[in-house]
Amino acid sequence: MAKQFNDQFLRACRGEEVTHVPVWYMRQAGRSQPEYRKIKEKYSLFEITHRPELCAEVTRLPVEQYNVDAAILYKDIMTPLPAIGVDVEIKSGIGPVIDNPIRSKEDVERLGEIDPSSDVPYVLDTIKLLREQLSVPLISFSGAPFTLASYMIEGGPSKNYYKTKAFMYSEPEAWFKLMDKLADTVIRYVKAQIAAGVQAIQIFDSWVGALNVADYRIFIKPVMERIFTALRDENVPLIMFGVGASHLAEDWNDLPLDVVGLDWRLPIKEARQRGIDKTVQGNLEPALLLAPWDVIKERTKEILDQGTESSKFIFNLGHGVFPEVNPDTLKRLTAFVHEYTAK
Repeated sequence: MAKQFNDQFLRACRGEEVTHVPVWYMRQAGRSQPEYRKIKEKYSLFEITHRPELCAEVTRLPVEQYNVDAAILYKDIMTPLPAIGVDVEIKSGIGPVIDNPIRSKEDVERLGEIDPSSDVPYVLDTIKLLREQLSVPLISFSGAPFTLASYMIEGGPSKNYYKTKAFMYSEPEAWFKLMDKLADTVIRYVKAQIAAGVQAIQIFDSWVGALNVADYRIFIKPVMERIFTALRDENVPLIMFGVGASHLAEDWNDLPLDVVGLDWRLPIKEARQRGIDKTVQGNLEPALLLAPWDVIKERTKEILDQGTESSKFIFNLGHGVFPEVNPDTLKRLTAFVHEYTAK
């Protein structure tokens, strides 16, 4: 007999009553799981994502092991970039490396358009497969224009984003053209994933916290408004998340989205006091997962007590699971959240 579909995550996104606080973890599929590490001995990230059966297995693993209330599609935020002409290589221990970084308006103008059905069919096939296999909602994601642009301009990961900011300040015409091209890419890419069966979308603007509020409002917010407005009609919950971006939470709350993801720096109570009235997601400090269980439990209780003052709450970490985390800790944490908040 098929398992009953668990819609608690989708209900919380919409601010509806739930039987318990739903839980999922960013980067729940992957590096902390021994089964995943075994798969990685044989296949690269590129190979896994290009094999729908294997990618679906990796995506399903945390749902089966931890009993979380949603799955997040296993893939990389760089996935759509090769389709528009960006040569990306994921280098072990470094991250995405780009050999042809953006340096001028001409470089921006050379970028192409994505056709998801021919450029990333494996992503869409994995989604279709997972919709048959899962009894929880499937979340997928895209990088946001600033974060994608930061890789494309820096040529790889950066600690300070000087080149990206310099391009933004000194080449505003080229910058806005780049934002528009990337917005088109994100919208097409996400719409294709929703058409394939994805039930919620998280936009990761991982590095946008590097900007101050004034610059965010000038250089980034208009493009995010355009993206979320275009996706609104798709009728799936839309989530926003970035790291070190607590100063932008009010601006995210203004956007036409459903869920504001908080990292561990901003307490949920404070976010509510600052006027965040949408569903909030978060926000246990990921490093706490290496602490003794009593410490994890106490900190989790604090977050749950603040979060459950409203039905608009999803439990997550303040960033992703990292390799050293014991899977049993995540299983225990999920069970605790479910039990503590059961109605």
